[in-house]
Amino acid sequence: MAHKVGILGGDGIGPEVIAEGLKVIKAAGVELDTVDYDLGGARYLRDGTVLDDATLEEWRGLDAIYLGAVGTPEVPPGVIERGLLLKMRFALDLYVNQRPFVSEADDVNFTVIRENTEGTYAGEGGFLRHGTPQEIATQGSVNTRMGVERCVRYAYDLASKSDRKHLTLVHKTNVLTFSGDLWERTFNEVGEEYPQVDTAYNHIDAACIYFVEDPQRYDVIVTDNLFGDILTDLGGAVSGGIGFAASANLDPSRNSPSMFEPVHGSAPDIAGKGLANPTAAIISGALMLDHLGETAAAERVMTAALELGNTEGGTAAVGDAIANAVA
Repeated sequence: MAHKVGILGGDGIGPEVIAEGLKVIKAAGVELDTVDYDLGGARYLRDGTVLDDATLEEWRGLDAIYLGAVGTPEVPPGVIERGLLLKMRFALDLYVNQRPFVSEADDVNFTVIRENTEGTYAGEGGFLRHGTPQEIATQGSVNTRMGVERCVRYAYDLASKSDRKHLTLVHKTNVLTFSGDLWERTFNEVGEEYPQVDTAYNHIDAACIYFVEDPQRYDVIVTDNLFGDILTDLGGAVSGGIGFAASANLDPSRNSPSMFEPVHGSAPDIAGKGLANPTAAIISGALMLDHLGETAAAERVMTAALELGNTEGGTAAVGDAIANAVA
């Protein structure tokens, strides 16, 4: 039976890279029943739609969502990010953001598990005396024991299945003494159930240094929403570039469809020119296949994408090379 997958090509290079991802998935022998959704910056500019509740409810009947990129320069910052991406994550409870970073040339192979529904992105805060010289803006970090524990537990599960069996918590416990304390206590308490997993702790600023100077030290990393957002972009930079940075936004309970997307932006300056590297979208497709139970196909796609992602010739040429390798 074909997997029912929602396709959000989105804006800029999004439709181009997703087309290559779908090409590779088809070449790998996996049948998808796709449903296209016209959402993103262009749709918002056309009629004001970001993500309506009817579409969100329809998504609950999907097996997965495959997204290219969203956002255009003409749309004010935050409209699409909060109204589409964050609304999707919160409403579908996609509480794990999993991003693998692999570069055989640099001997890099680690995964970042980012808590995806809490922290500073939860939306707590507001203005007082807005627009005046005495203006006050607050932006709180929301951390619950449930939210932290389920993310930490997922990371321990993942680390327990890896060859190195190592998990690093990244936070800023010396300054963020409330949220950091909750994260550290939870990390240590859950860790008692995983004696086979070795652990470490890094402050976020130290982790940024280690990402650049010694990324080989890492196996699995778990961190909060904001720190994870920063670290994963840096992870892309030290493992082949942002064109290789893929992600899975997961509901491990499988009560809702998980969403898979490259982490690069919509790059409107090169849209339609066939210049975008689709490897991150293709690797995101491999993560989706693995989530859907198509493990063998996922492994073939991942291997080919890592080997051939630097193929010259543009978007279609990279897609063709990877598709031919997995066929």
